[in-house]
Amino acid sequence: MTHDRDTESWFASVDSRDTTEVVSAVEHETAAEPESWPEIAVESGFAESQAEYYDRLHETTVSATSEQVQSAERADDQQIIHCVRAFDDCERTANEVAERVGEWAGSLFDDVDTGVEGARTLGRRDPEGPLERRVIDLARTVSGLDDQRDELRAYIETHLPTVAPNLAEMAGPLLAARLIALAGGLKSLARNPAGTVQVLGAEDALFAHLSGNAPSPKHGVIFTHEIVRGTRPEDRGSAARAFAGKLVIAARVDHYRGSYDPGIHEDLHDRMETIRAREMTADEWPSSRPPASWLRRRLQSRHARRSRSRRANGRWMAGLGSPPVETGCHDRAGDGHRTPGWRNRVVSRGCRRDDR
Repeated sequence: MTHDRDTESWFASVDSRDTTEVVSAVEHETAAEPESWPEIAVESGFAESQAEYYDRLHETTVSATSEQVQSAERADDQQIIHCVRAFDDCERTANEVAERVGEWAGSLFDDVDTGVEGARTLGRRDPEGPLERRVIDLARTVSGLDDQRDELRAYIETHLPTVAPNLAEMAGPLLAARLIALAGGLKSLARNPAGTVQVLGAEDALFAHLSGNAPSPKHGVIFTHEIVRGTRPEDRGSAARAFAGKLVIAARVDHYRGSYDPGIHEDLHDRMETIRAREMTADEWPSSRPPASWLRRRLQSRHARRSRSRRANGRWMAGLGSPPVETGCHDRAGDGHRTPGWRNRVVSRGCRRDDR
């Protein structure tokens, strides 16, 4: 029995001095049922005591965890997250330092432009003293940060299509990188529902809404895309929902399949055509036949008006309200007298009703 237990242990055929082999055994070896592994380790000679067994097990599990963390951190989507955050840091720092350079240089020079471009121009000057050298060196630092920002953007635009081809094609490399960074990775983005992706980047507005101090946000960082920003305000909610739904599908395809799927982009294009068709009037339609969605809304509106009219007639006949008013006279004779079926008709403005 002891021999069988020894052969089933995770350390049965492991050299205790080889850390790599021990880590591999901890990660992959299994047993049919739990046993008293410290006692078996002492009996088999893997460890001299149970305390030594626990020490080696602790060292092995820490080493295995470190390898898994390093592997996860070195993943392509995590490198994209670091890159886009560094891009934002360079942009923010360059703008802040450029403001300081503009204020400082304005006290020393007459013709000084503001912003990053002003700092670039100032950095080309030759200093005439130690004070001017400090200002010009700071302006050159701003120029270097701006150059680094451009290089990071070029890396994102080049590398992201290999990590998430569908997401990069649909949202653009920079916006796709921001979505991955806000979600915490491509896997997390793929597992999020469309409603969460829709408001990524609008956490402050969402929390204000949950506390009852603001309306619900319609969109977050996806507003920077032309699909949402280029839609009229009345339809931006629908556009944001449609765009977020397709973004989630694209992220799932990128994470689980890793190949480009043109069908997702065609579906988004068709959906956006339907949404933006609401902006068109009857004179702007490309053909004489209006869109099916417009006809559906017209029928629903007509049905709602008829339902309201029937309810108003019922309240009037029951003596609970005033006569409904509509344009035109509906009595058949044209003299305001009762006609067959007059109870189901609407008495119009100016038409009298005989006393019953």
